[in-house]
Amino acid sequence: MPIPDYQTIMLPLLQHIENGEIYTFNDCVEAMTVHFALDEEERKSRLPSGQSTYMRNRVGWAKTYLKKAGLLESPRRGTVKITARGKGVLLEGPEGIDNELLSRFSDFLEFKVKSNEQEPVSRQAILSPSERTPDEQLSYYYKQIHSQLADEILEQVKSASPAFFEKMVVDLLVAMGYGGDLQGNAEATSYSNDGGIDGIIKEDRLGLDTIYIQAKRWEQSVQ
Repeated sequence: MPIPDYQTIMLPLLQHIENGEIYTFNDCVEAMTVHFALDEEERKSRLPSGQSTYMRNRVGWAKTYLKKAGLLESPRRGTVKITARGKGVLLEGPEGIDNELLSRFSDFLEFKVKSNEQEPVSRQAILSPSERTPDEQLSYYYKQIHSQLADEILEQVKSASPAFFEKMVVDLLVAMGYGGDLQGNAEATSYSNDGGIDGIIKEDRLGLDTIYIQAKRWEQSVQ
């Protein structure tokens, strides 16, 4: 069958985790792939960017929307678990779960408002997609995608290895202009026995002006 859209995935995804156990995101992607009986070509079909398969991307969007509505949570990085609210929705026996159903929850509405915070909320609430001009509709969906992509990138960064995170921070600082145009001007130190230094950037060719970096992947304040 055709690859389902993310709203079609919401109900079977929530049903898959309804027993209250913790599931990995990878398990959920595989379960949805089996549930919708995708063939080998559909399984491997990738986004134009090549960074992800269509199915993985759409399961990710379904998970994000369900999480924003409070129907599931992520106890640990890369995992999902149904919430009491999610169980309550399933007890209602819905034929499907979509954005309209999720809009009954204030958490989801706040998320939607935040993703469109550059536009007047009242205007967005009044205009349906068919009533917006092409420019308005393009801007509206761009901001939605931008917000969702930011959440997805942040979650992937948090779930990556410490070594990847440290290298990413160094690469980011170089992209911001630190180190100029020198070749080999930056490096992430080895993960073990690095003396607390996670990266080094040389600001000049002689290495006399050097930046030492500590990268902390932490939700709270660092001492």
